[in-house]
Amino acid sequence: MRSLEIEVDTSRARTVDLTAELAQFCAGLGDGLVNVFVPHATAGLALMEVGSGSDADLVDTLEGLLPRDDRYRHAHGSPGHGADHLLPALVSPSLTLPVLNGRVALGTWQSVVLVDLNADNPRRRVRFSFVPASEG
Repeated sequence: MRSLEIEVDTSRARTVDLTAELAQFCAGLGDGLVNVFVPHATAGLALMEVGSGSDADLVDTLEGLLPRDDRYRHAHGSPGHGADHLLPALVSPSLTLPVLNGRVALGTWQSVVLVDLNADNPRRRVRFSFVPASEG
């Protein structure tokens, strides 16, 4: 298995497109599966179209589902921080994708996006792990 961890800054945007970094990681690796994992309790990954407003719509929808107020039992950090800890239940912290001939097999409008509504921690780690297809 080949693995790489990258650091991502989410201080300027609640969603960050990771597709180019993932493509670079998989380039030349042949056939297999790549897993993308966010080792944080308050962030997730989405497979979606970006740049057309869908990323902003996702953030607006999640903020509507997870309002920032005092309803949460998990109450440390900024107001409504308990909502951040519910995000990974709705937006998975991992994705596994096929890789064919060293290229991530994404659909035409699909991108891999880090989703992070937690303003308390803008430094995120993301791990890419490639498992080659078995021979035979």
